[in-house]
Amino acid sequence: MAESKTSPGFILGLDRIRAGMLAEVGGKAANLGEMTGAGLPVPPGFCLTTEAYREALQAGQPDSAIGAVLSALETVPPDDLDTLADLAARARTAVLDAGMPAAVETAVRDAYLSLGPDAAVAVRSSATAEDLPFASFAGQQDTYLNVVGADAVLEAVRKCWASLWTDRAVSYRASNGIDHAAVSLAVVVQLLVDAATAGVLFTANPVTGRRHEAVIDASPGLGEAVVSGAVNPDHFVVDSVTGSITERRTGDRTLVIRPLPGGGTERVESPGGASGADGQREACLDDSRIRALAALGRRVEAHYGSPQDTEWAIDSDGKLWLTQARPITTLYPQVTKPPSTPGAHAYLCFSLAQGLTRPITPMGLAGIRLIGASVAKAAGFNVPEPRNGPSPFHEAGQRIYIDLSAVLRSGTGRAIVPKVFDVMEARSAAVMRSLFDDPRFAVTSRTPFRLIRHVAPVIARYRVPETLARALFRPDAALERARRFGETLQDRLAVPADASPRERLEHAERILGRELFRILPNTLPPALAGFAMLGLVRRILGGKAPWDELQLVIRGLPNNVTTEMDLSLWHLAQAIKADPDSVEAFANTAPQDLAGQYRDGGLPTAVQSGLAAFLAEYGHRAVAEIDLGMPRWADDPTHIIGILANYLRLQDPELAPDKQFAKAAREAEAEAAILVRRARAKGPLHARIVKGALARTRTFAGMRELPKYRLVEGLAAARAQLALVGTELSERRRITDAGDVFFLDFTEAHRALDGADLRGLVAERREAYNLELRRRHVPRVLLSDGTEPEAVAARGADASAASADGALAGSPASAGTVTAVARVILDPVGARLEPGEILVAPSTDPGWTPLFLTAGGLVMEMGGANSHGAVVAREYGIPAVVGVPDATSRIRSGQTITVDGAAGTVVPEG
Repeated sequence: MAESKTSPGFILGLDRIRAGMLAEVGGKAANLGEMTGAGLPVPPGFCLTTEAYREALQAGQPDSAIGAVLSALETVPPDDLDTLADLAARARTAVLDAGMPAAVETAVRDAYLSLGPDAAVAVRSSATAEDLPFASFAGQQDTYLNVVGADAVLEAVRKCWASLWTDRAVSYRASNGIDHAAVSLAVVVQLLVDAATAGVLFTANPVTGRRHEAVIDASPGLGEAVVSGAVNPDHFVVDSVTGSITERRTGDRTLVIRPLPGGGTERVESPGGASGADGQREACLDDSRIRALAALGRRVEAHYGSPQDTEWAIDSDGKLWLTQARPITTLYPQVTKPPSTPGAHAYLCFSLAQGLTRPITPMGLAGIRLIGASVAKAAGFNVPEPRNGPSPFHEAGQRIYIDLSAVLRSGTGRAIVPKVFDVMEARSAAVMRSLFDDPRFAVTSRTPFRLIRHVAPVIARYRVPETLARALFRPDAALERARRFGETLQDRLAVPADASPRERLEHAERILGRELFRILPNTLPPALAGFAMLGLVRRILGGKAPWDELQLVIRGLPNNVTTEMDLSLWHLAQAIKADPDSVEAFANTAPQDLAGQYRDGGLPTAVQSGLAAFLAEYGHRAVAEIDLGMPRWADDPTHIIGILANYLRLQDPELAPDKQFAKAAREAEAEAAILVRRARAKGPLHARIVKGALARTRTFAGMRELPKYRLVEGLAAARAQLALVGTELSERRRITDAGDVFFLDFTEAHRALDGADLRGLVAERREAYNLELRRRHVPRVLLSDGTEPEAVAARGADASAASADGALAGSPASAGTVTAVARVILDPVGARLEPGEILVAPSTDPGWTPLFLTAGGLVMEMGGANSHGAVVAREYGIPAVVGVPDATSRIRSGQTITVDGAAGTVVPEG
C-alpha cells in the first residue's frame, strides 16, 4: 500500500518494511515486513511508526512526567515489583493524557480506509525492544483483534501506546537489562484473517532442542487462544527432513475465561471441535495441512537462517497465512565448529563439570584451548593448530564442550568415564548412560589399547609410578616434593620487568601452552594414592566399611590449600573483630567502598595489613577462576571483604569454622580408629594395612585441590601479563579499555599490537557476552543436531515430583541433616549469607568456599559426591546434597528446607 501523503513519516506499508528498520517500526512490524518482502503469505496492512508515538508525546507535552518516571526507573532493582508497577501506572497515565495529534490521526484514518471500508483489522503493538534474538518480549504489549471502524482503530492505537508501560512490560525490560528510555513503540494494523484454525509453529523443538523437528499447536478459531493458553490445543511434531508426523496429541475440552460486556468474567466450556466415531475429538488439522505448515516453517527458517517461532492462521477458504515470526530465544546454541568425523556426536559441557555456569570470555576460551592442545600434544595426538585447541574441544554458548562420541562408542570408555562423573557431576553421568541405548552411539570399539598407547608415554615421562610409590612409602618426601614443585613453577611463571608487550603476550601463551600441563602429573598422583587407599580399605572390610562411614574419614583433611585459605580468611575476621576501628568500618561502609579504601591504603591497620597479607598469598584466586577474563581477588577484593562482613555476623563461638574444622578432624581420626579395630578382627596384618592406608588417605586426599590451585596460579600469572598488554593497547587506541583485551583471543591481540583497531569487534563481543550472562539453562550434554538428551529423558516424567512428600532428589554429598532457612545465591560476589542458612547455588568452585564456613548446609544443582563443593562441605562437616535439578528455581530464599546429606534429599516446607 502507499504511504500517507500528508505525513509520510507516520505510515509505512508492510511491503516497504524490512528487518533492518527496527528503530522505525519495532520488532513485530520489521518481521512482518521482512516476510512480506520474501513473498511469504502475510495479511496486508500498514505500520504507524515510532515517529508517530514520539510526535504524540511531544504534542501532549508529558515530557516532564515521562522524564521523571525514566529517572526513577534507573535506580529501581528488577525485583522491586511494587515500585516498578507504580512507575508504570504513572507512565501509562502520561501517555494516555497526551492524546493524538491531528496529523497522526489523519494518517491513520487514510491508511485504514485504504484497506477497505469497515474492514475488520488486528491492531498490534510493535516495540523496538521486541522479537529480539535474546528476548522475544512476546505478549508484553497489547494486541486488539476484530477492530472495525477508524474511530475504534484510533482508540486501539492509543491503548497500544500506553501498553508500552504495562506492569509486565516494565518488569520484563528491567529483568532483561533493557533501557526504558531507549524503547519506543510502533503499531501494526493488518486485515484480520477470518480464521477457521490458527495456532503457533516452532521450526525447531523448543523443549528438546532438536533442530529437525517442527512443533505445531493448533485450535479452531483465532490463534490468540493458543498463544495465551486459553485452550488446550492439538499438538503435532513433524520430522522436518522426512515430513513424517512423529507425534500427535488431540486437545481436550477446556474451561475458558471470557469477559462479560458489563464487566467481570464467565467460565464456559470450549467446544473444541467435532468428535469421531470412537468419541475422541477429531484433530482440527488433517495430515496434509500439518505437512504444509511444516513446509512453510522451513521456508521461514531458511529465509531468516535460524529457527523461528511463528504464528499462523488458516482462513475459511483454506488459505494459510503467517501473522508473526520471531527467533526462538530459548534454544541453546549449537557447537561452533564442525565435528571431526561424520555421524552423530555428543558433547559434554566441561564448564558445568568445573562448576561454572556463566559464559567464558573470549580470551578465557582461547587460554583453555591452548591448555587442551598442550595436553593432547603431550599424549602424542596431532594438533595442527594449538590455538584452535584439540579436535575434541568445542564451544557452544561461550562455554566449553568436549566431544564424547568416542567414549560412548567404546566399551572401555562406557565402563570408566561415567563412573568418574558419578563422583564429579552425577547428573552428567546419568545423561551419558541414557545414550547407551541410542543406536547412533553403538559400541564399535572395546579395546583400551589406543588410549594406553597415548597415556603410557606421559606416565613414563613424568615418572608417575615413582611419585605414587613415594606417596605410599615416603609420605614426608612426597609432601616436600610437591612443595618444591610449587616453588619451581613460580620461577617459570616469572617474566622480566622490562619485557615488551609482545614478549608479555608470548609469555602468556607459553604459560598456557607449555607450563601448565606439567602441573597434573606432578601434583595429582599423591591425591590419587590417597583415594586409592580409601578404596583398599573398602575392599578389605567390605560391608564393615560403608560409604557414609568412609566419608567421615575424609573430613577435616590436612594439606588442603582451599581449606587453609578459608581458615586464613576466618582468622583475619577474628583479628578484625578484636579491633574496634575495623569493626566500625565494616558496620558503616559497603564492601565496594571498603575495597576502594583498601586500594587507597585508607583502611584501619588491622584490616589493611591483614587483607594485604591474605591477598599476597591467595589473591590469584577468583570466582569462575578458570576464566582468564575474570578479575582475581587481588584485582578487586570486594568479594572477600563481603565474606569478611558475613563472618563478623557469626555470634555463636561453638559455630566458629576453625572449631568446626578441628571437630571434623577429631571425628575423622576416631572413625579411622574404629575401622582399624574392625580390621584387627580379621588379623593383625589387616589392621596394619588398614591403619597405614587410612593414614595415607588423611595425608594425601586433601591434595586433590592442589592441581587446580597451581593451575590457577598459572592462569593468574598469564592474566597479569595480558592485563599489561591491554593497558598498552588501550593507550594506543586499539581497544577502548585495558580490560577489553580479554574479549580478544591471542591471534587478535597480536593483530592489535601490529596496528589493527579492534574496538568494534570488542563491542560486539561484550554485547554477546552480556547476553549469555542472562542464560539460566545450560545443557549438560548436547547432540550435534541440537538435541538435549536430558530434556528428552524428562519428557513424560514429572521432574518436580521426586517423592510424595515433595522432596527434591539429588546425590548424597556430605552426611547429616539440617533444617534451616534457604538462601538462593546465583553469584557469590556481594552475596550475603546469614550464619546457619543453607546455601542453594547452581554450582561452586573455590571462589565460593568462604561462604561454606558459616553455612548450615549446601544444595547444588550440579556436582557429584567428589565434586569440589561436596568435598569441601564434607571437610567442614555441613550436610550437602548436590545434583538437584533446578534447585535455584524450585527453592526460594527465606523458605525453610530440610537437607538430608546421607539420603540425598531436600524437603521444602510450604
